Amino acid sequence: MFFFIGGITSKVKKVAEPPEICPGCGHSSLYRVRIDHYLNLFFIPLFPVKKGKPFRLCEKCGLEMPDEALSQFERSFTGFCPGCGRTVRPEYRFCPFCGRSLN
Repeated sequence: MFFFIGGITSKVKKVAEPPEICPGCGHSSLYRVRIDHYLNLFFIPLFPVKKGKPFRLCEKCGLEMPDEALSQFERSFTGFCPGCGRTVRPEYRFCPFCGRSLN
């Protein structure tokens, strides 16, 4: 009789880049990651089976966004609040999140 204790599991892997500012929460915790699948034997990952497509994931709020969405976001939002660090539209005079003057 033969028993096989193994399977395929997924693992989130950070792509080596510094974090960016998250458009959802304003923290510097938006990382470029991908989900890789590994073949496991006795709960030990042996080798990767499939590499996932990179996307961005915020560790604070859990926001997931594809790479293309970030470039659209950067075109429409160009300013940052000096008080809370969140992104604001360039035509705003006051931050809608903390109320600080943006001038």
